[in-house]
Amino acid sequence: MLLIRCPYCEEERSELEFRWAGEAHIARPENISAISDEEFAEYFFMRDNDKGIVFERWRHIHGCGRFFNAARHSVTDKIHLTYKAGEPKPDEATVLAGHEGAAR
Repeated sequence: MLLIRCPYCEEERSELEFRWAGEAHIARPENISAISDEEFAEYFFMRDNDKGIVFERWRHIHGCGRFFNAARHSVTDKIHLTYKAGEPKPDEATVLAGHEGAAR
């Protein structure tokens, strides 16, 4: 079972309290009505699915209810870091080196 640290509640809780909400840091097109169907499909459906550190959105549904981001290793499933929505995406070296407030 994963233990996930909510950066708002500042507590580590069971993964059962959370829901995965997709890839983090996806930029919505400025004028979505003006893009082609192919561009819309690329924005809406296509994700990186990388091996290694991935950045995801999670929601603390049985807690504060807020969305936040997590840096998780897709092979080991270890969550290295959680941070509040709207904060900048950390670089991979920072995540792997450890970070104050990182989830264990």
